[in-house]
Amino acid sequence: MDDDTLCFTPATALASLIRERKLSPVELMRAVLGRVERVNPAVNAFALVLADTAMEQAKAAEQDVAAGRPLGPLHGIPVTIKDHEAIAGLPTEFGSFTRQGDIATYTAPVVTRLQQAGAIVIGKTTTPEFGWKGVSHGPLTGLTHNPWKPGYNAGASSAGAGAGAAAGFGPLHQGSDGAGSIRMPAHFCGVVGMKPTYGRVPIYPPSVADQIVHVGPLTRTVGDAALMLKSIAGPHVWDLTSLESPPADYPARLHDAPARPLRIAFSPDLGHARVDPDVADLVAKAVAAFGELGCAVEAVTPAWGKEGPEIARFLWAAHYSRYAELLPKWEAQMDPGFVACIRAGEGVSLVEYQRMRMRKYAYTNEIARFFQDWNFLVTPAVSVAAFPAERLMPAHWPQHDWDWLQWAEFSYPFNLSGHPAISVPCGFTAEGLPVGLQIVGPRFDDLGVLQLAARFEAARPWAQKRPALPF
Repeated sequence: MDDDTLCFTPATALASLIRERKLSPVELMRAVLGRVERVNPAVNAFALVLADTAMEQAKAAEQDVAAGRPLGPLHGIPVTIKDHEAIAGLPTEFGSFTRQGDIATYTAPVVTRLQQAGAIVIGKTTTPEFGWKGVSHGPLTGLTHNPWKPGYNAGASSAGAGAGAAAGFGPLHQGSDGAGSIRMPAHFCGVVGMKPTYGRVPIYPPSVADQIVHVGPLTRTVGDAALMLKSIAGPHVWDLTSLESPPADYPARLHDAPARPLRIAFSPDLGHARVDPDVADLVAKAVAAFGELGCAVEAVTPAWGKEGPEIARFLWAAHYSRYAELLPKWEAQMDPGFVACIRAGEGVSLVEYQRMRMRKYAYTNEIARFFQDWNFLVTPAVSVAAFPAERLMPAHWPQHDWDWLQWAEFSYPFNLSGHPAISVPCGFTAEGLPVGLQIVGPRFDDLGVLQLAARFEAARPWAQKRPALPF
């Protein structure tokens, strides 16, 4: 197959071809790095490209195949790492001038596990400053373009990973998600983004944001998300919140039929969220697929929905106020919206914070109880399609100096509650911009979320669609 076809081929297929000696890891790496060199200047998905070391590792992977050595499930497959995750000896800059040039002294567990599975890191992807916002623009790396439209938002702090998946920079991309930062890039870029159950994938160093940050895959297919998640999930001694149980065999069980008819709740607005009409229409039409699959689908308004905005905004600003110590020296080189967010949280007292945490846990318990009556919840992934990335808010929405959460009301509830959630493409607006459908499941049912997403993918295939690049 030609080089561009290789770049858009799923990892599930590539891994089989490599094991069967029908594809060389060197051939694959040469194709992916060639596409990165040719296309990335138009996209700006990378904070750092590791072309030389990636090619050296591909040659070593090829020798392993030739020698008949045992091969991992991702042997020779290119992968990108978000520039929040440490790789020993490489910069970890968080999209901020305040961390420019910082060199990691250890490697994060998610990276180690990908490497142990045989994957080859080709670079680190862009992120807005410290991942604080849902827009693909930051002071250090500039604007990461949506591959479907130049200058438009690629979404959230895993923007480079989402853009890389859509642009064909290999099949596997690691992201992290504190309020939607895996699912939002998936929505904006027309790819798959899986936020697993909290603790399913270990995080190091631990997040101080009260257990809301999740690590997971961004891919072009649900099968690749399942394959990647299987490789990175499982307990780790560095993360005291990691789940003790090993992961299910997501790839092998992805297409198992459900044991019983599924009950699916569909909420177009969680009882409070504003949604643009073109997004709402595409999601509503997509939900019909679940009825065609034999699921019982019912429109609902969760009683807990309206409680989320106040809790989320309070905690978002309070958690980022920890960066206030940077302002005296660095404010002029920081994102102005980030500075406004920091200042919004500076005056929060410990008593106020603890009271809001109590409200948070009552809220998340209500979400957990909701899933006693439903197998899954389906919503829009995001309220808007991509908009110009120099803006924090779409022009037709109420403006604010830092509160971008207005158009992300569907994602953060499940960071607060720790439930597994996935965004899968469900259509394109009249302007040709992707829209995502979110599937949320009970805690620990990552397999069920992946299975339902795979059934939707089969009913409404999308992976054959590619953006026209370079622009």
